[in-house]
Amino acid sequence: MTTTNPQSAPLPTVVLTCAVMEMEINHYRQAPAPGSPNMDHILHVHMMEQGLHNDPRKLQTMLQQAVNDIERDWPQAQAIVLGYGLCSRGIEDVSPRRCKLVVTRAHDCITLLLGDRKRYADYVAQHPGTYWYSPGWNKHHTPPGPERYNKLLAQYTEKYGEDNAAFLMESEQHWFSTYDRATYVDLTIGATDQDIQYTRDCADWLKWNFDRQRGDPRLLIDLLAGRWDDDRFLVLQPGQSIRMTADDRVMEAIQVGSAKSEIGSS
Repeated sequence: MTTTNPQSAPLPTVVLTCAVMEMEINHYRQAPAPGSPNMDHILHVHMMEQGLHNDPRKLQTMLQQAVNDIERDWPQAQAIVLGYGLCSRGIEDVSPRRCKLVVTRAHDCITLLLGDRKRYADYVAQHPGTYWYSPGWNKHHTPPGPERYNKLLAQYTEKYGEDNAAFLMESEQHWFSTYDRATYVDLTIGATDQDIQYTRDCADWLKWNFDRQRGDPRLLIDLLAGRWDDDRFLVLQPGQSIRMTADDRVMEAIQVGSAKSEIGSS
């Protein structure tokens, strides 16, 4: 397992992340874990709104614009770290012009919380009907449960009328029928008894099983600290972009101008 710059100081870095990871990233930036280097090399954390993965092309466009802005506005930055996974392929084709661009080999941010993509894959294989909850997800997104149901019902009724709202809500609930488990995953940061109980109440209302998984912060800490081994991280050089792979690597670097992927087609 090789590591980028194993002997040298971390590169001056800007973090570009979804708001779902806001609490965890800010925590480890300000209070590094025992045995970890300080995070003085992190110049800035740029937050993106949650939910952009629902429109992968929009996520790709906004991430590329953010990368361009960071490279312009932070001339001292030498690396940009993404607090994203592949995220519905919304990070594909994003490319730096000046900095290194670093991303975790993960399909989504749950791997960053669990700490290992194999752990994530094994859990999903054992529990394929899992819907994930976390401190960040619960804060920035209304997950399946009674609060979401009532909020959507009110919006649909106001916009489409009662009959159409009832039909739309039936379709919404049918979508949730593919799930049977609400799993709360956390690094203890931002996790409260109320938040955990909220997830449990959602599970009870939906007649799902409830589980809590304690995460492992090492993957996130190493991402922020510049400990970028090839097995867990993809490090792009200027002029390269990201492409999904069909194997355990999750993604690979390609030269800009190589064959493009169909974003959101998988």
